[in-house]
Amino acid sequence: MANKWVYMFEEGDMTMRNLLGGKGANLAEMTKIGLPVPQGFTVTTEACTQYYEDGRKINDEIMGQVMQGVAKMEEINGKKFGDHTNPLLVSVRSGARASMPGMMDTILNLGLNDDVVAAMIAGNSDPAFERFVYDSYRRFIQMFSDVVMEVGKKYFEQLIDKMKEEKGVKYDVDLTAADLKDLAEQFKAEYKKQLGEDFPSDPVEQLKLAIEAVFRSWDNPRANVYRRDNDIPYSWGTAVNVMPMVFGNLNNNSGTGVAFTRDPATGENKLMGEFLINAQGEDVVAGVRTPMPIAQMEKEFPEAYADFIKVCDILENHYHDMQDMEFTVENKKLYMLQCRNGKRTAQAALKIACDLVDEGHKSEAEAVAMIDPRNLDTLLHPQFDAAALKKATPMGKGLGASPGAACGKVVFTAEDAEVWNEKGEKVILVRLETSPEDITGMKAAQGILTVRGGMTSHAAVVARGMGTCCVSGCGDINMDEENKKFTLAGKEFHEGDYISIDGSTGNIYDGVIPTVDAKIAGTFGRIMGWADKYRKLKVRTNADTPADAKKARELGAEGIGLCRTEHM
Repeated sequence: MANKWVYMFEEGDMTMRNLLGGKGANLAEMTKIGLPVPQGFTVTTEACTQYYEDGRKINDEIMGQVMQGVAKMEEINGKKFGDHTNPLLVSVRSGARASMPGMMDTILNLGLNDDVVAAMIAGNSDPAFERFVYDSYRRFIQMFSDVVMEVGKKYFEQLIDKMKEEKGVKYDVDLTAADLKDLAEQFKAEYKKQLGEDFPSDPVEQLKLAIEAVFRSWDNPRANVYRRDNDIPYSWGTAVNVMPMVFGNLNNNSGTGVAFTRDPATGENKLMGEFLINAQGEDVVAGVRTPMPIAQMEKEFPEAYADFIKVCDILENHYHDMQDMEFTVENKKLYMLQCRNGKRTAQAALKIACDLVDEGHKSEAEAVAMIDPRNLDTLLHPQFDAAALKKATPMGKGLGASPGAACGKVVFTAEDAEVWNEKGEKVILVRLETSPEDITGMKAAQGILTVRGGMTSHAAVVARGMGTCCVSGCGDINMDEENKKFTLAGKEFHEGDYISIDGSTGNIYDGVIPTVDAKIAGTFGRIMGWADKYRKLKVRTNADTPADAKKARELGAEGIGLCRTEHM
């Protein structure tokens, strides 16, 4: 038997992570336990390794199996890829073994071209449907150009902003079908201007280029930074998931959301998430529109919400851990697009681990093993001094997306954050929204403040993972990125001005507020107690001042292991 490079979702399960990647294994597992997953296939991580061995090309054997996968997908879904009467559109998503948020790129609505668009519209006379088709088409051209052909997103965003300005509207959803049709044409012209060739119209060619782009993105600078920081080996490669599109942007009975079964910032056992009506998944994560809390979905789509609550219970009881889920509602019907063990702050990790023990999901030893020791240092993070905080009045408020307190000088780009940090300056990175390219600047900053985006936006998820304080979605900020200034509460702030932000409450303060060190108590003490119960190592401290030695005793060290006299 030749190598098997492609697995349908129904052929896999969660034990096949190394071959199918995290996303593919979880899609297969959700399929196996009967959850509503659009049925597609996964191209394996071995195919990624083979792509690099073949000099960055997808060989004919792999492509042949991909097209067999497409044929099976057509059979299951009753639509045909590239067909003019009943076209199958697909999404192409990456999925490495270890979750790498925002590092690998997604392409939605693949399979569209001028003919397919015209045929779809001809088959449905509803004007809202025409708008939906052009909306999907302009998104596809934009994503494909950005992710696959590496034409920068900004060119397209400038065209969208210009169109909104001309039409006097604030949001993309307010643009009409005619506006979006016009945008799609502008996008194709921009593509040709940037690359000197026409936008590819053959769906099979689009699919091959998209799969290659995912494999290629395994080696992009962002992915390499994230892998280095998180000890993910280069040799693992990424899988590619191809699945039929379900459309959250079909109409006002559709939408898309991201949710966590427990609060990823505090660990509280309550559903937390965000939902956007008439939108596609990237809108929530990219933070382009600020979404509504998941509880509001119950009012809008009661049946889909009830199904979703059931799915949350099934997944937590199945995986015995807090789940991070992406889903879409198309015409009031729920579809699950992904689940994974959710990223969480150190505070939340301790609470969730203790709760899972109390709820009978985990043993004490398993709970200790769930905690990433590197995250614990974020608990020893500074907080604002309570007395100083009492006297201070917030000048603005966003969403407390990643806890901690930070003050520093305002900078407006990731590059500036790095440069200023190297000079020893403490900085707060202020952006409209962050994107994966900003990761090195986010690492260099004391805190991150964004104008757009919610609790599940890129900035929020990455900041929580890094233990960096973050306030997102402060829509009151009037931003002028080009001239490096913003206005809030009637005051203009320039690069180098001091601000303070509180990632727990979302408050933003003018000037410097002093910070104090954190203390150990509660769930931290409980987890450390279990760690002491099961550990075999003895722990001594490296301390050479009375203050260090006292702190080390407080934190449970059993003696001095190394003492240097030059600091005494």
